[in-house]
Amino acid sequence: MICFMCKGDMKEATTTYMSEYNGCYIIIKNVPCTRCTQCGEEYLNGVTLKKIETILEKLKSMLTEIAVVDYTKAA
Repeated sequence: MICFMCKGDMKEATTTYMSEYNGCYIIIKNVPCTRCTQCGEEYLNGVTLKKIETILEKLKSMLTEIAVVDYTKAA
């Protein structure tokens, strides 16, 4: 696979996904992604995004000001 931005090589990696909901910050660590080795652009696939949506829905009912979740344990 090649990067859409710079045409560099893509490698499997992990990233941190951050979101905000009603003034609360949600951080999901160790999210699988594909990262460009040249420019660093990151891409998430549809399956990963669907799991992130599920994690976010579960968290909405128990949010405080900051929530940090490990993707590998919550997915």
